[in-house]
Amino acid sequence: MSHAIYPKPGVLEIAPYVGGESQIEGIHDVVKLSSNENPFGPSDVVKDAIKKAALRLHRYPSTDHHALRSAIADVYKLDAERIICGCGSDEIITFLCQAYGGPGTEVIYTEHGFSMYRISALAAGSAPIEVDEHERTVDVDAILEAVTFRTRLVFIANPANPTGTMIGSNEVARLAAELPEHVLLVLDGAYAEFVEDYDGGARLVDKRENVIMIRTFSKIYGLGGLRIGWAYGPAHVIDALNRVRGPFNLSDLQMAAAEAAVRDTAYVDKCRNENARLRSWMAKALAELGVASDTSCANFILARFHDTGEADACEAHLRADGLLVRKVAGYKLPNCLRITVGDEASCRRVVHSIAGFKGQDL
Repeated sequence: MSHAIYPKPGVLEIAPYVGGESQIEGIHDVVKLSSNENPFGPSDVVKDAIKKAALRLHRYPSTDHHALRSAIADVYKLDAERIICGCGSDEIITFLCQAYGGPGTEVIYTEHGFSMYRISALAAGSAPIEVDEHERTVDVDAILEAVTFRTRLVFIANPANPTGTMIGSNEVARLAAELPEHVLLVLDGAYAEFVEDYDGGARLVDKRENVIMIRTFSKIYGLGGLRIGWAYGPAHVIDALNRVRGPFNLSDLQMAAAEAAVRDTAYVDKCRNENARLRSWMAKALAELGVASDTSCANFILARFHDTGEADACEAHLRADGLLVRKVAGYKLPNCLRITVGDEASCRRVVHSIAGFKGQDL
């Protein structure tokens, strides 16, 4: 049946986001290492907070997220009035494109950048502009060369997904300083907590009017299933984002869990240290098997194989062994597999399986 009802330009260009798989038909003992989740889950403090919040589910939640914003501000030493919370950092990416994008504008992201940047740009009616990276790392000069009078947003993840690479704070500051005044730089810090003594760009936000930092509770805090994110930016940007944010975009249960999580700094330190230890071990073990990777600053390793065929064959071998990792051909890395750093048993199981694929003994 024909029809004359069509979405606005850009929407039908969106390739829907596909999350990491969690099941393999016929295999019950599946290890999921495809979504960069914290293998230890949330802390016991967070679980207790969720139980208490369950008693209040008949009540509408706060519309200003005051308690959660205050907790984030206390822990990270930020101005609570310049924090906004969202249903995952994905929603804040959407807010940014809604508020600053639209027909006739451009949104820049990098070659291997998170797919939600392109999706949200198209949904808002903006033209997504992809910029080359240099050896799987953000290239500041390439971004600056791509900026035009139509550019409104520049998205970079630091550390980046799915590469795990990051650029230094001096390069981020140079990018912010050299962007024209009509362009907002968005620093995606989804994996910032995995880098010791790294503020995700917060100090740069305090110094400038053209930088915003976005963060998530999905990774190191182990709350991917609850969808909670936040951002810290200039007052004028946060004001604009709050005008497009729905009043009840976070539930009381989400906010209670996130507040408990952000205050449990000892648990975060424990998870960071364990991730660093196992990430280092797995990268070294894979290198000894002939599988290279860049130095990762996140909770995953981007394993590089000789070609697409070998990467696909290794993924199939891992799958047969009940191990799910992420194929990243959609990120223009067809010869790579992204492997989440799981617990010790999972990491050893992955290395053992790849050694078998390679025909080598450990």
